[in-house]
Amino acid sequence: MLLTVVIFLPLLAAAVLLAVPRIPSRAAIGVWVAASAVDLALVGWMWWRFEPGEGASGVVDGLAYEADVQWIPTVDAGYHVGVDGLSLPLLALTGVLFLACAIYSLREPDRPHTYAALFLFLQTACMGTFASLDLILFFAFFDLSIVGMYFVIAGWGHGNARRSALKFFLYTFIGSLALLVGFIGLFLGSEERTFDMVALAANPPLADSPVAGGLVLLAIGLGLAVKTPLFPFHTWLPDAHTDAPAAGSAVLAGILLKLGTYGFVRIAMPILPDAWQRWAMVAVVVGVISVLWGAFVALAQTDVKRMIAYTSVNHMGYVLLGLGAAGLVASADEGARTVATVGAMYQMVSHGLLTGALFLLSGVLWSRGNTYAFDRWGGLARPAPVFAACFAVAAFGSLGLPGFSGFIAEFQVFTGALQAAPVATVIAVVGILVTAGLFLLALQRLFTGDTVVPSEADPDETGEGPGPAQADGGTATAVRPRTVSRMRDLRGREVASVVPLLVLALVLGLLPRALLDVLEPAAMAVVELVGR
Repeated sequence: MLLTVVIFLPLLAAAVLLAVPRIPSRAAIGVWVAASAVDLALVGWMWWRFEPGEGASGVVDGLAYEADVQWIPTVDAGYHVGVDGLSLPLLALTGVLFLACAIYSLREPDRPHTYAALFLFLQTACMGTFASLDLILFFAFFDLSIVGMYFVIAGWGHGNARRSALKFFLYTFIGSLALLVGFIGLFLGSEERTFDMVALAANPPLADSPVAGGLVLLAIGLGLAVKTPLFPFHTWLPDAHTDAPAAGSAVLAGILLKLGTYGFVRIAMPILPDAWQRWAMVAVVVGVISVLWGAFVALAQTDVKRMIAYTSVNHMGYVLLGLGAAGLVASADEGARTVATVGAMYQMVSHGLLTGALFLLSGVLWSRGNTYAFDRWGGLARPAPVFAACFAVAAFGSLGLPGFSGFIAEFQVFTGALQAAPVATVIAVVGILVTAGLFLLALQRLFTGDTVVPSEADPDETGEGPGPAQADGGTATAVRPRTVSRMRDLRGREVASVVPLLVLALVLGLLPRALLDVLEPAAMAVVELVGR
């Protein structure tokens, strides 16, 4: 019951906002903040009471808060939800990031009722996806997240927002159709004819049909690769991020991308263990290519937000590298494969915190000058020291500096994958060097030298740049740079939304045990299932 409340509480708040349009604009965002805060508190209570360990099913790590209600009896699909060490950290991440976005959006002037309701709808879709233990239920929530983000980008984005939203929807929806085909393949290949994940993991389908198992894994892998996104299915990502509002970009990178990587560890690996073993090296290679491609293309960007977007391809590549290494049973022992899996899961949480913070901070640039172009900004450390400090902390955390969660994640991925795929792992390390270079270059461009801001962004009393949104998504050809001495620093709501994300990333870097205690038993269970 508690988990169901966590999933649907945001949706209930969204319904209230749409049903009572007379709620004042500022209060509408307040409802979003309150609903997200209560939801996060409930997740925290779940975490407090959660006891990691082997569950009664023997196939997943200690299912808790489980609910199983029949939904479509003819195909044995039901409302089956539960929490274990794989899903609980991502549920917590979802609660934290949506609350941060709600606080960041407290002064949203454009249709705040609908804006808040859409994000609350998105929160339910994401919570439901991470909690689902039935393939059809997973697919339903998975698709609803696509719909919600489409309207966020199209309705509140800038630049070519409608085009970017349509591109995002078409790419990810086609990917979800491939995912559905794979799910049907699992149903037809199972002895019990069920969509229940626990039952399928206990008795894997298509174990005696390597060709059919490989094709089903291909369909599921394609659907998840588009959502993650991995090379070469990432081309929708830069446009969607550049033209989305700041809170939309934070949720898209911090949460929606994890729906793809979570699908690999929740569905592909435990339910198709034989196929995952056979094709694990392909996953490793795709992961390494994504690491390098994302890093080098990010280095070439002249736009802050597009640079951050491409680093997501890079970081998700590390996740797939770790998960692929977990399938190389013949090349590595169980301990090494478990470490790689834990690192991949840790990276999902770390990336959500740090990249979510970076996208919220990039929104500050847009609010001040309607552009993300590097050459329109400079020397911001002098007029905006708090902004510069927050951006620097997020950047150093993202490049894997010791003391931050990113270091714990990447260290474990490389340590676990080195035994299984030494050449691929050594090549992937180059991605860290390039990522360090691109973030240091970004810090130099934005914060050193003479103070330069777009002329239209010469701040007034509110600190908002009055210029209109630019049609090129932020390059702002009509905006002329000028040297000024004033730019308003972070406001209270911006500090309150970004700083907690950075503090959490620091805490998880210095005190990782709190998260590792939850992740490790679940990762061990997954590795055991893959090694059967």
